Amino acid sequence: MLRNDPAQYDGLADDWWQPSGGFAMLHWLAASRAEHLPPAARPGAVLVDLACGGGLMAPHVASLGYRHVGVDIGHAGLRVAGEHGVLPVRGSVLAVPLADRCADVVLAGEVLEHVADTDQVIAECARLLRPGGTLVIDAIARTRLAHLVAVKIMERVPGGPPPGIHDPALFVDRAQLLAAADRAGLDLRLVGIRPSVRDVIAWRRGRRHVVRMRPLRLTTVLFAGYGTRR
Repeated sequence: MLRNDPAQYDGLADDWWQPSGGFAMLHWLAASRAEHLPPAARPGAVLVDLACGGGLMAPHVASLGYRHVGVDIGHAGLRVAGEHGVLPVRGSVLAVPLADRCADVVLAGEVLEHVADTDQVIAECARLLRPGGTLVIDAIARTRLAHLVAVKIMERVPGGPPPGIHDPALFVDRAQLLAAADRAGLDLRLVGIRPSVRDVIAWRRGRRHVVRMRPLRLTTVLFAGYGTRR
């Protein structure tokens, strides 16, 4: 199996908005990101959603008053995102085809572990943000525990990522990430996150559509990052 193949997302395009499908956990993460987004502070405020996929952030962004711009390399995902009110822009997160300082908020959710050059993605996030702008990320840490949990276990359970979607060789070095953020002019803090066990049980029984993400002190598996542009 070829891991981290972008073409895999095209074949899964119909699953984006299925809350119990192969992208279930991305729904949970979208809701978690939204908890850390400030309301738009000015008319015409822009949120740039890197690797937006099918646009799962759309309902959260709409309620906060942003113009939601989604960037992705996949045609199929962008088509779905556009159907949910996202302004689609085809492009790479390594060279985003948008102007400097165009964004009040940048999201980079579940993308850093899919690229070989994390530093360049962080540099692009900083380039896009206005001074004082907000950055929200989430990613998988480069640890043996993350390899076990995210690949060996989660690819085999309902709600986990589709098999082969991750390449553990690309998981994120947290120290390198923080250093890159500092060089780019970003103040960034990392927080571990995990799904609520109680919510997962209720979700499996059809009693919840979205599982809440809980904070953790340890960032050794799944983590979020919250920052601002200096």
